[in-house]
Amino acid sequence: MLNKTIKYLVVASIFFLYSLQSSAVELAISQSIHDKSLAWGPCPEFFPAGCQIAVIHGDPEKPNVDIFFKVPGNYDFPAHWHTSPERMTLLSGSMNVNYQGQPITKLKTGMYAYGPAKAVHSGSCISDEPCVLFIAFEEPLDAVAFVNPEQ
Repeated sequence: MLNKTIKYLVVASIFFLYSLQSSAVELAISQSIHDKSLAWGPCPEFFPAGCQIAVIHGDPEKPNVDIFFKVPGNYDFPAHWHTSPERMTLLSGSMNVNYQGQPITKLKTGMYAYGPAKAVHSGSCISDEPCVLFIAFEEPLDAVAFVNPEQ
């Protein structure tokens, strides 16, 4: 009985120490779409000029990455899909999002939207001001151009 108790305490201690170590490594953060420190980069090549992405948390090549996606006002973005589901909140502007086979959704500032993995979608920033989306991806960041097989 004493051996089992010692083994339990050793295992519990290891898990406790590991949890302290892993939680101490990552710091809490906060970001605004207006922060000068954001590193905005281009969207994939098949998007028209003007589209930008800033990684705000995580590594784009690994699971669980968060980004800001920014497009100019009155901008259309092409049909594409992602390996990962998307969890989005519109932070500025107004946007129409069109998921294939579904009615167009009009997003206003502050609205949440969910996009399933591999769901083909396109959209438009319908405001004069830029549209900025916060997007959380479960899988590594990708965007694959949709090629309509009927064309």
